[in-house]
Amino acid sequence: MKRIIGTLVVTGVVAVLGVAGVVYFGLINVGADDPHSAPVHAFLDTARDRSIEMRAQDIKVPDLTDQQQIRAGAGNYDSMCVACHLSPGAAPTELSNGLYPAPPNLATAGLAGNPAKTFWIIKHGIKATGMPAWGKSMEDQYIWGMVAFIQQLPTLDTSQYQTLVASSGGHQHGGGETSQRGGGGHHNDGDAETGHASDHDGAAESDQSSAAKSTQHIHADGKEHVHEH
Repeated sequence: MKRIIGTLVVTGVVAVLGVAGVVYFGLINVGADDPHSAPVHAFLDTARDRSIEMRAQDIKVPDLTDQQQIRAGAGNYDSMCVACHLSPGAAPTELSNGLYPAPPNLATAGLAGNPAKTFWIIKHGIKATGMPAWGKSMEDQYIWGMVAFIQQLPTLDTSQYQTLVASSGGHQHGGGETSQRGGGGHHNDGDAETGHASDHDGAAESDQSSAAKSTQHIHADGKEHVHEH
């Protein structure tokens, strides 16, 4: 019995030293352009899926058919998700191509049949994947709006997607909103969460004000003249 225990202890120590050596000498390539081996990928994939399933199993899914909620989700998706998860008819982006593991194309995949899991992922994010924890800045009702929209996303064509985003009111998260300024990227809210306009918005308003107070035109003498109002 002692011999068996001794053998197990030695084996355990050797295994720990072997793992430590692999880590210390940098034998694991963490580059995103070098995919995991099949066994490692399968292990991580299973660990991720089971972790999400266990944590999402008690989440109560609300009604996801409310049109106002879907519209709000469209604005948030276009502001926060589309660069990685794409939109109907969109080609892969530099960001979606560069991430590993590759983010799913939600324009075709949708919810994958489980709204609770999608809610959990959006709220809590996933470590070492590039998926942020949006729950740190978004209230649950806005996350559910994104879930409701993603559920509809595979049924939309490019025109329907753009129309829905245009009617959404833009990026909303419960701590301040920004108007829609065009899809495909994150909006810089500046101090929106405290109710103050950002410096960029203030500068833009100042420029517009200055433009309104002056006009430029060229006289017959060929010189440009500016008239202040």
